[in-house]
Amino acid sequence: MPLLRRSRDEGSADEAASRASDDADRSRLSQAATQLVRRLVDLGIDGAGPLAPAAEAAEAARRKHADVDDAIDALVSSSTRSAAVGGFVTGLGGFVTLPVALPANLLGYYVIATRTVAGTAALRGYDLSSEQVRSAVLLVLADEDGGALLSKFGLAGPGGLVTRLARKQLNGPGLAVLNKAIGFQLLSRLGRSGLSRLGRGLPLAGGVLGAGLDAYALRRTAKAARAAFPLRRGVAGEVAGGAAR
Repeated sequence: MPLLRRSRDEGSADEAASRASDDADRSRLSQAATQLVRRLVDLGIDGAGPLAPAAEAAEAARRKHADVDDAIDALVSSSTRSAAVGGFVTGLGGFVTLPVALPANLLGYYVIATRTVAGTAALRGYDLSSEQVRSAVLLVLADEDGGALLSKFGLAGPGGLVTRLARKQLNGPGLAVLNKAIGFQLLSRLGRSGLSRLGRGLPLAGGVLGAGLDAYALRRTAKAARAAFPLRRGVAGEVAGGAAR
């Protein structure tokens, strides 16, 4: 009987330890998702160090091109080149530098993609200081190739993302929950992207493959951004500080 009791006690202890480990893993994942979203907003939208805010990049493109769509084309072309260069450089080292280069490239790519989506939104007349617009930018990154996250939050349907967010009346805590869900999805995609890019193991060939993958992904994201942020009425002149017209 004591042996049976001890066995049950040990089983309970193992289950408790397993639950504690699972809770710790979920907590770490939650923190990672929040930090990823914060970094993308800080670097991709607000800018930091040598990175100018996305609204300023949009203004620079708008000054060179009278037509909004031409300005977006120029912004996307510049971003695609940056993504391709980043993919090429981080793929050049092969398997020797892969453990360090791959995470750096993936984060760098998503910063460029965030700036591209945010710049498109600004050029189409959306205020990048709006929390709803920021969430819409992140949603494009997380869901440009599927509607699962949009459906989960009741955001699927016609119209731009900002309109759908306003219709759903998501703000404050609701947007925080949405942003964390976006972070989880981006982390999942980062993991899948890392596995798919192991072909970069060969020097030079890996660089060419990395450049092609990142350029293709950036163009897909840019296409999704155009659909998510239709031109707002009255947007005809320059983009002033990224403010909505």
